[in-house]
Formats: sequence, structure tokens, C-alpha cells
Amino acid sequence: MVKYIKGFFKYRFLLWELVKKGIKLKYRRSYLGIVWSLIEPILTTIVLVIVFGTLFNNKDPQFPLYVVSGRLLYTFFQSGTKQATTAIRNNSSMIKKVYVPKYLYPLAGVLFNFIIFLISLIVLVLVMIYTHTLPTLYLWQFLPALAILLVFTIGCGMFLSALHVFFRDVEYLWNVMLMLIMYMSAIFYFPDRLLKSRWAFVIQYNPLYCIIDIFRGSVMGYQAPAWDFGYTIVVSLMAVFLGTYLFWKTQDRFILHI
Repeated sequence: MVKYIKGFFKYRFLLWELVKKGIKLKYRRSYLGIVWSLIEPILTTIVLVIVFGTLFNNKDPQFPLYVVSGRLLYTFFQSGTKQATTAIRNNSSMIKKVYVPKYLYPLAGVLFNFIIFLISLIVLVLVMIYTHTLPTLYLWQFLPALAILLVFTIGCGMFLSALHVFFRDVEYLWNVMLMLIMYMSAIFYFPDRLLKSRWAFVIQYNPLYCIIDIFRGSVMGYQAPAWDFGYTIVVSLMAVFLGTYLFWKTQDRFILHI
């Protein structure tokens, strides 16, 4: 373990360069650049609020804040895991030429999306102002929610990255799974009725929903259930352990399949 920790610090500058490269490549053909990370969630939120607010006859003044807080977290999870999934194959030419710890590639894919996500949180502040929502004592939940989300995304990303080297269909299957996860995360609807039905487990055992619920509690002013904290911490640590273990066990065979 000490060996791998030393290796991480040895290559930390390379990791930072990969993160910067990812941000530059994401916006290299965009005139708006990183400003698009602010415009996109605003436009998406407006559409979701109009459509689903009208569809469900939702007149809650905090509904825009409810939608944007869920959408921002889901978007990071989606983009971070998708970037990590294809990281090894996309960098196959570099991996074949120069020795670099292979885990840096999926890790960088998650981290540069996390930086973009942090910038996009400016939108959350704007929506809070629009909905006249003031910070409360529950704001402390903000940091653990982001930390758990980052750990969970890294774990899933490492797991998917290793699988994708051997099974290319993982990329397409994960796109389908992401759509299902979005609908199971109560991003644009209130889950009250669903939680009272026999399908409550679909929400309660969805780690991403629980993380979003913690985050929403911080901005909307309520205490998230203890279950959300305990469950997501355990699941996130398990995801990192399983993802890292699978990656470590299979990385020596990557060169034969990329």
C-alpha cells in the first residue's frame, strides 16, 4: 500500500496535466468554452421545470432549486463515469509507448469533470437567489455529499474502465443504465408517492438518489436521513474497493486488448 501511495505522489503532476488536458479537449471547439457548463444546466432546468412542473401541476416555489440540485449531481456522475469508462482505450497509444500508472487515466477523467461540476455550482447559487432560498444550518451537508459523490464516481469509473478494456459493449450498456439511474433518482419529480408504494426500494437503495437527497438537504434546508449518510458511505467505499481491486488485477492484461 505504501508503494502505491508513493507512486501516486510521484505522478501527481502528470495527473494534473491529464486533468487540464481533459478540460481543454472538452471545450476546444466551443466558442463559449467553460461558460457552457453554466448555460447548459440553466437551459435544462428551465425545460424540466416547465414540462414536469406543468405535467405534475407542481407549483412549489422551490421546484426549480429541487430540479437543478439533482440535475447537477447526476450530470457529474454521468459524465465522470462515461469519461472513465473509455479512458484506457482512448489513451491506448500513450499506454503502449510510455509507462504511466494506468489508473491515472480514468481518475483524471473523473477529476476534470468534477472541476467542471464545481464551477457549474454557480448556477445553484443563482437559482437559490431566484427562489429566495437562504442558507440554513443544514448547509454543512454540502461537503459530505460532494465527497461521497466523488468517491462513488471514482469507484464506479475504475470498475467500468477495467471492464471496458475486455468488453466493449460495456460503454453502450452503461448508457442504458445511466438513463435508468436518472429516472430512479427523482431528479424532476417528488418521490413521496413512490416511497409509499411497493416500489420504494427503487429509490431507497439507489445510492445516487441518497447522495442527491443529502445535497438537497444542504441547499433546501432540511436534515437528510441518517440512512442516506450511512448507506452511501458504505456503498461508496465498497465501490472504490471493488473498482480498484478489479483494475489492479487486470491492468497487466490491458496491453493485449487495447
